[in-house]
Amino acid sequence: MSTTTPPWPTAWEPLTPRGVAAFAGASLGRLLLVQFIVALVVAAMVVWFLEEAWFPVVRHAIQQLPADGEIHDEQLNWSGDGPVQLAGNRCLGLAVDLNHSGQLARGAQLQVEFGRKNLRIYHMFGYEVIDYPPGRSMAFNRTELEPWWGAWEPAILAGAAAITVLGLMTAWAVLATIYCAPVRLITFLENRDLKWGQSWRLAGAALMPGALFLTFGIFCNSLGWIDLIQLGGVGGLHLLAGWIYLVVSPLFLPRHPAATSGRVNPFAEGKGKKQAPDKK
Repeated sequence: MSTTTPPWPTAWEPLTPRGVAAFAGASLGRLLLVQFIVALVVAAMVVWFLEEAWFPVVRHAIQQLPADGEIHDEQLNWSGDGPVQLAGNRCLGLAVDLNHSGQLARGAQLQVEFGRKNLRIYHMFGYEVIDYPPGRSMAFNRTELEPWWGAWEPAILAGAAAITVLGLMTAWAVLATIYCAPVRLITFLENRDLKWGQSWRLAGAALMPGALFLTFGIFCNSLGWIDLIQLGGVGGLHLLAGWIYLVVSPLFLPRHPAATSGRVNPFAEGKGKKQAPDKK
């Protein structure tokens, strides 16, 4: 009987277990191209989130600053009223409270509060304290920050996109190196028996659905459909999604030729056969 290996399906989508499995037989270039496209989609969502949820708050907060003020010698020199909420929405809030008196409402998921000696970042688990850097002076006024932000905002967005793409590609390469061992074990036990390179490519493809799921979660959070706690749950599920694809996708691979060559089960030999009579 023929033991020809069945042809590999064309790898083009990383959304289904069958589509992920197809990348095991694809070229490395095909995998990296699709990963790059998915990373661009995630980066586009990050840029959209910043532009829609955070940057309008920053622009409005700068416009509310007084004409003069700075952070100098580890201290905020503030000439405006206080405490004051400069700007905010459900995602981000910016405020000045020199003594961190707690008089301001903190309805945003992330509240940045500038005090006299430090700033506090309030979040769902409490807050973080960041001291102002020693020996440095930073503008904290409308006159200087408004043109500075206008000039650097596009560069910040481009940098966020580049960091997202580079970070994802690097993380996927590292995780695929770790996950290819269990993938090879699973395929061996299931009579798929991939080589190491094929196992690495399948592991790399299995990580993309989780990233797209997390991207959708960020989109839902920015529109107010889910809160920050639910977004944290989405973050946990996106890790679980990668593990599920790692286990399920190998089941859609072509079987090893030896497993489909029609060899007779040795334990079933003689079953249903008439035994020849003994000759004496």
